Amino acid sequence: MGSLTASAALHLPVRLRGIQLGRPVDLLLETDRWNALGFVVHCGDDSQRFLPLGAAQTTDDEIRIGSALLLLEDVGFYQARGTSYRSLLGGEVQRRGSAAGRLRDLVFTGGAVTELELDRGGANGVVRVPATGSVVVGSRASAA
Repeated sequence: MGSLTASAALHLPVRLRGIQLGRPVDLLLETDRWNALGFVVHCGDDSQRFLPLGAAQTTDDEIRIGSALLLLEDVGFYQARGTSYRSLLGGEVQRRGSAAGRLRDLVFTGGAVTELELDRGGANGVVRVPATGSVVVGSRASAA
């Protein structure tokens, strides 16, 4: 799989051999180096679990896993070590100390966040900027 936006990934089902186990509700990030850590998944038993990105294969129509054991129970542990994508949405993005726009989405390839999609409003519209060198400020509290 090539590049994927976070918003698109959050619409994909998590499946094991074609059986849907849940849906991602958030993507946890390491914003210092702009790495995607994994998904918070709402499972069929109404629990939330963490799915490490490296343990999943993302395709155009699903997030495929090889074992249900890859859905880890201690979501809080991972949320404490990562930043919620949903909490960053709408936050002001700064590049080189200047406001660049508001975070609308992000693009990741493998585990690396490569671009941030920004809403600059008005005639400037929506643009993509490199994630490296970007900082999101003024974001909302982490989503559970």
